[in-house]
Amino acid sequence: MNIFVSITLNPRELEQLVSLSSDVNFFVHDEFSEDEPPHPDFLKSSICFGNVPAHWLELHPNLEWIQLISVGFGEYLEIDQNSLSQNFCMTNLKGFFAEPVAQSMLAGLLSLFRGMDQFVFLKERSEWVGEPLRGQLKSLKNSRVVLYGYGSINQEFEKLLKPFDCSMKIIKSSNTLDELDHALTEADVVASVVPDHPNTRNVFNFNRLKRFKSNAVFLNFGRGSAVDEEALSHFLMNKLIGGAVIDVTLEEPLPLDHPFWECPKTIITQHSAGGTSDEISKKISWFSENFYHFLRGEKLISPANFELGF
Repeated sequence: MNIFVSITLNPRELEQLVSLSSDVNFFVHDEFSEDEPPHPDFLKSSICFGNVPAHWLELHPNLEWIQLISVGFGEYLEIDQNSLSQNFCMTNLKGFFAEPVAQSMLAGLLSLFRGMDQFVFLKERSEWVGEPLRGQLKSLKNSRVVLYGYGSINQEFEKLLKPFDCSMKIIKSSNTLDELDHALTEADVVASVVPDHPNTRNVFNFNRLKRFKSNAVFLNFGRGSAVDEEALSHFLMNKLIGGAVIDVTLEEPLPLDHPFWECPKTIITQHSAGGTSDEISKKISWFSENFYHFLRGEKLISPANFELGF
């Protein structure tokens, strides 16, 4: 059995991976750019571990299973599924990043509410402001929070907010946009954690951002496609909303001339909110468990749902 791996591994992680089975040939490579042709090792492998370019899947009708190293898989939604094996299965990491991402969301939110973003900036300038800042700080206690999307990340974020006695309004895929619009007008915090999907693209456009309170903080930790970035930049630059914590953007890395870099009250976590020092090792462990399910012909953990986008 051949397994194609597209992840950058250190020696310890590589040892962990190859110890899975002595009967497997592992073809280990770094990540590939979207315009590269399929690697020959990929075309002779029945299993793939890693996010290879989407068009590769259409050129490999004998691929049986791909284990993604992400939760989102928007780049694969447009592939021609008729070109895939009848037994093909894609699995993602649904739930894998919930705890670290939710902690990053809370950290960013508290930073804006309690002025930590300003204090870091003032320290770099060796500037003491002191007393005048006190009146600008906010408490998270009893804040009204809208959770747009209610997967594992926002569920974990909700748990972290419980000590602050926040009131929650949950907007799921079964809710209407009218319900979202109404909830936004009362929210102190709006947390968007949704996949890239036709139903979620550009949801937070100019007209919807107009519904935000002037002191509301927006968190985007799902996919950048949910947001009209030009509109959000306008609202932030003109201080029409209270701030934003942004983990995901349409283009990554974020271009140097992107207005987000200049927006006040804006924290950019660079799609790293789910990171931990043992992230790769945990991903290998996840793959290992799924691999044994695969060998036994059992249902795999977290099969991707192409209709829902997660």
